[in-house]
Amino acid sequence: MAHGTTLGARLYSGETSFDFIASRKRWYTLSTLLLVISIGTIVIQGLNLGIEFKGGSSYTITKASATVEEARSAVESAGVSSEVIVQSVGNDKIRIQTGSLSTTQSNAVQDSLAAKFAISAESIDTQIIGPSWGEEITKKALYGLFGFLFAVMLYLAMAFEPKMAIAAIVAVIHDVVITVGIYALVGFDVTPATVIGFLTILGYSLYDTVIVFDKVRENTRSITTTGKSTFSQATNLAVNQTIVRSLNTTIIALLPVGSILFVGAGLLGAGTLKDLSLALFIGLAIGTYSSLFIAPQVLTALREREPAMIALTKRVNARSGASTPVVATEVGSQESQKRGPRNQPKRKVKKK
Repeated sequence: MAHGTTLGARLYSGETSFDFIASRKRWYTLSTLLLVISIGTIVIQGLNLGIEFKGGSSYTITKASATVEEARSAVESAGVSSEVIVQSVGNDKIRIQTGSLSTTQSNAVQDSLAAKFAISAESIDTQIIGPSWGEEITKKALYGLFGFLFAVMLYLAMAFEPKMAIAAIVAVIHDVVITVGIYALVGFDVTPATVIGFLTILGYSLYDTVIVFDKVRENTRSITTTGKSTFSQATNLAVNQTIVRSLNTTIIALLPVGSILFVGAGLLGAGTLKDLSLALFIGLAIGTYSSLFIAPQVLTALREREPAMIALTKRVNARSGASTPVVATEVGSQESQKRGPRNQPKRKVKKK
C-alpha cells in the first residue's frame, strides 16, 4: 500500500473493504427497531397537525415588547384554553394559534389581545381556516406524496430495472415513516412547510440511492459472463466506492440545515423555521443511512433469488473452493521434479 493513499481511494479500488452486504441482518434489525418505535409513537401519541390541516384561527401581534406568556394569558382570559399554541416570530411578533372558534369566541380573543398589548383590534393579523379547507390541504398533500412515489418508481424502473425501483421505494417509505415518527415524538406541528420538507428529503434520499445503484449497475453489467464475483460482492464494492462521497455530501448539507434548526429556531426563536428544518435535518441523515444500508441490501436480496444469480454464486464459490487444491497439486509436482528420480521408490526386479 502506497503511503499517503486516502481511505476513499482504498475503498474505491477495493484495497480496503467493509462487508456491508453481509451485515444486512444488523441493518434490518436497527431499521425494524426504529420503525416499530416510530409507528408506535404515531399510533399512541399522534401528530400535532397545524391549523392548515385541521382548521382553526391564527392571530399575529406585532409589538417588540410582547411576550409569549402575556399572549397566552390574554387568550385564556377570553375563555379559550384548549389547543392553544403561542410562538414568537422574529424579535417583534407573537403568533397565537387556536382550534376552530365561533365568531363570538374569535372576537373575544381579538379584544383580549388588543387590551393586553394596548393595540387596536384591527392591527391584529387574523386568519380563520375552516375544517373543510384543512381536509382539502391534507388531500393535496397525500396526492402529492403518492404521485411523487409513483413517478419515482416509474423513472427508476425505466432508467435502471424494476427491482431497483422496488428497493428504492422501500428505502423511501422507511425514511418517511421514521421522520414522521420523530415528528410525533418531539411534538412539532405538521404544517405545509413540513410537507415541503418531506418531499425535499425524499428527493435527496433518492438522489443518494441512484448514485449507489448506478455504481451497482456498472459493477454488475457483465457479472454473469466474467464470473469473477457474486452479485453481493459486486454490490458491496459499489457501496464501499460511494460511501465516502455520500457521507461528505450529507455532512455538507447538514451544516446549513443544522444552523437553521439549532441557531435560527433554537437560539433566535424563529419558530416558523423549525417545522421545515427538523424535517430536513432528520430526513437527510436517515436518507443517507437508507441509501447505503437498506436499499442495496434489499436489492441484493431480490436479485440473488434469480436462477442466473444462484448459478453465478455456485460457480464463484466452486472456483474459490477448488483453487487451493489445484495450486497445492501443481506445487507438489514441481517439487517432485526438482527432487528427481532418487526420491522415487525403487522397483523390485523379479529374478527369472
